[in-house]
Amino acid sequence: MNYDVVIIGAGPAGMTAAVYARRANKTVLLLEAASFGGQIVNAHSIENYPTAPHISGFDFAMRLYEQATALGAEFVFEKAVSIEDKGEYKQVNTPSASYHAGTVIIATGSDKRKLGVAREDELLGKGVSYCATCDGAFFRGKTVAVAGGTRVALEDALYLADVVEKVYLVHKLNSFRGAEAEYERLKERENVEILLNSDITALKGENALEAIEITAKDGSVRDISASGLFVAVGRVPENQNFSSVIDLDDKGYAVAGEDCLTKTEGIYVAGDNRVKEVRQLVTAAADGAVAAMAAVKYLNEKKA
Repeated sequence: MNYDVVIIGAGPAGMTAAVYARRANKTVLLLEAASFGGQIVNAHSIENYPTAPHISGFDFAMRLYEQATALGAEFVFEKAVSIEDKGEYKQVNTPSASYHAGTVIIATGSDKRKLGVAREDELLGKGVSYCATCDGAFFRGKTVAVAGGTRVALEDALYLADVVEKVYLVHKLNSFRGAEAEYERLKERENVEILLNSDITALKGENALEAIEITAKDGSVRDISASGLFVAVGRVPENQNFSSVIDLDDKGYAVAGEDCLTKTEGIYVAGDNRVKEVRQLVTAAADGAVAAMAAVKYLNEKKA
């Protein structure tokens, strides 16, 4: 099966790349291990994307998917496990098939980062969650905690404050960077308690989460009763399967130029999995456009 462009990952970066590549009349296949949309589908409300205030993440992803498919992009929901550089073409392998591509765009995004506390895996689905919008409703009328200092952590706390009885926001540092607007809104919520300079050091409960041990920087320890813990401590890039054809930094992010080109001719990266300062929905979409246009230029020059 031959394509001009094979895109690995059907999040905002990957689907935007598909739109741009199809508009340039290139054949496009998107390989996605889970469901289209990536992590944005879990966003309760998107408020910082130009011209689209207060749209849900699911609706945004659905519109982008419909746009890409209407243009003729093909989707296969299977995980890409490796890329082989064959010179004249690239071979992208899944567990059940291999696809030949003139160019490849790696837009795998990132996966949730775990808190790293004992019993976190054991209590997953029994109080521990990584998605407030997915699971918040199960804790209606209860007390929960959110762990993290990311923008997502603050957005999760704001969302949960409308659903549950009380929210503890636990952050290991003494301030929140890059999410000042959300922080100011949180401080106005009467049912939100913010614990700075604090770490979650133990999860307690028999068959489900019942309490969380909090250790402050001054060494003091306290338990808070909580039925839920929503972990939002960042993301981990998903690039390891492709390290033979791309360079990674010490955190696992893909190294690429302004045109999203990696060290391998014809292979590009786009979105949250590449080295950059800002990781937002709008920058992921921009990466997708840049990578697609670079891939189209490369294909056209090879044909000339």
